[in-house]
Amino acid sequence: MINVIEIVLPVFLIIGLGYAIRRLGLVSGDFFSEVNKLVYYVCLPLLLIYKIAGADFSTSFNFHLVLATSAGVACCFAVSYLYGKWRSFPAPVHGSFCQGSFRGNLAYIGLAIVFNAYGDIGLTRAGILLGFLVPVLNIFAIFALLLPQLQQTNSREIITQLITNPLILASLAGLSWSYFKLPMPIILDRTLSIATGMTLPLALISIGGSFSLAKLKGDIGKAALATAMKLLFLPLITGALMLLLNVSGLDFAIGLLMAGAPTAVATYIMASQMGADGDLAGTIVMLATSFSAVSYTLLLLCLRSYGI
Repeated sequence: MINVIEIVLPVFLIIGLGYAIRRLGLVSGDFFSEVNKLVYYVCLPLLLIYKIAGADFSTSFNFHLVLATSAGVACCFAVSYLYGKWRSFPAPVHGSFCQGSFRGNLAYIGLAIVFNAYGDIGLTRAGILLGFLVPVLNIFAIFALLLPQLQQTNSREIITQLITNPLILASLAGLSWSYFKLPMPIILDRTLSIATGMTLPLALISIGGSFSLAKLKGDIGKAALATAMKLLFLPLITGALMLLLNVSGLDFAIGLLMAGAPTAVATYIMASQMGADGDLAGTIVMLATSFSAVSYTLLLLCLRSYGI
């Protein structure tokens, strides 16, 4: 239990630090939105390229892990979308509910938890998994937001969202680098090592700085259901699929921890930009982030009880 707390608590203390910085007024109101842009467009892409490019693709890549985690996302998307359709949710509500139920904060919180639990080797493998999951999550996120308002969408909008996503582009660059075993010049290696060191702390601080009870304005019932699907159903279905495909050991732990990541902050941004219910999306993010401290503790206790 102490070991699990030592893994989970530092991550959420850094999130709390971001919240405290904002509450104390130590920086301007626009600081955290600017930090979020810096992390999303610069720091995180550099981290993905660096960690994935430097990995031995043949030993770090697990096809069954990628398949199981991707299938878990697809299952959660299908269940949440069909549920919203069955309940006749309005299109904006339907899109935010569906996206919030499966799109996890893998890059900001998932990677931080894996790194705390399993160190550099865990971070490298999680980075390669993330390289495959980022396109999957973004594709389903766009479908979740656009399908409920299908008459207003076009294929060009979907394609543009995909080919301009910085995390997808960085993942593809890192995967290509690793697959073709391209050399990493020493100067570039040391530069990226310094630059990427700020990624996870800045990401966690920006989450804390964006945390606001004022965003709890959406339908709490729907937000709670989406949160339960994200923190409980998705890890359970992903775990079952990994067992079915004989994924075990470190890869199983990484898959489970990445599946258990709380709803991504990007869901609120995308929902607001694409005509969905921004208030509901913000509420889901706040609830999922808050309760993920408990759900991550439970997931890690389960893994430790099996010696992983």
